[in-house]
Amino acid sequence: CWMHPTGWYSLLGKFMCYHIGLGGISFQSPDFDERYVAHLLKLLKASSLAQAVILANDQVYHADGRLMAGAGTFYVPNDYVLKLAREHSSVFLPAVSIHPARPDALEELDRCVAAGAVMMKCLPNCHNIDCNDPRYRKFWERMAELKLPLLAHTGGEHTLQIIEPKYADPLVLTLPLECGVTCIAAHCGGRGFIDPEYFHIFEEMTTRHANLYGDISAFNIPFRSKHYRAALRPLVQRLVHGSDYPVPVFTHWAWMRGLIDWPTFRRCEAIANVIERDYQIKRAIGFPEEVFTRISKLMRGRPV
Repeated sequence: CWMHPTGWYSLLGKFMCYHIGLGGISFQSPDFDERYVAHLLKLLKASSLAQAVILANDQVYHADGRLMAGAGTFYVPNDYVLKLAREHSSVFLPAVSIHPARPDALEELDRCVAAGAVMMKCLPNCHNIDCNDPRYRKFWERMAELKLPLLAHTGGEHTLQIIEPKYADPLVLTLPLECGVTCIAAHCGGRGFIDPEYFHIFEEMTTRHANLYGDISAFNIPFRSKHYRAALRPLVQRLVHGSDYPVPVFTHWAWMRGLIDWPTFRRCEAIANVIERDYQIKRAIGFPEEVFTRISKLMRGRPV
């Protein structure tokens, strides 16, 4: 693994570490990975969640398969998350990350599935992936054959370096969907800050693609929280929970939008465990249990 955050990304990264309870730790510390994992395990075991999908993060490539030199904020190899999932099999489920332009993309896909991957994660706007590029069709078709779902970032992004902003549009998932891949649009295309709003596009796409879902990760921030009411309409049948850990979790926005009352705000804000706080806010808002268990029917292998 490596991390090379600069400028805003470095400041935000430090704030996120502080927010989750790892204040004062350096990204360059030799034991950073070990301390981060130990803290995550501690939070999970003290939360209402039985398991968590941990995410790899591939490097950035050009469309022709060349590695993009100097690009990317951090890198988490597939072997790293696969190893953690083996060591903590009762808690961690591995999501691998493979840029489909990689010369070894198909081989890496088969290798990771054989090693126990339950889904694949990418950030098209940060990884420079035009998922609709016909050169990637074989990759998506193979994912569909393997029944490996795709968790893809959609909407605004402010924690990682953006390579191609237009790939934040959920329409970038059209080809994988047409190839039969079960796709989960992270954040439902919601706006993060000063970026375009794609939630309405995601919502419309669910009427045309039965294999499209969305997750409600990072909804406890100012702009995405405005979509809670829309998410509780019939769309709720196509949603799954996501924490987006270690992105900050604040109770204020749900209260300010009238989604929870003052006693509930005080109760949730007093929860130090940010994974549990995120869960409790969403349950208090009205998300049913199915939103938190539906993912087990979508993941490859369908773990309990």
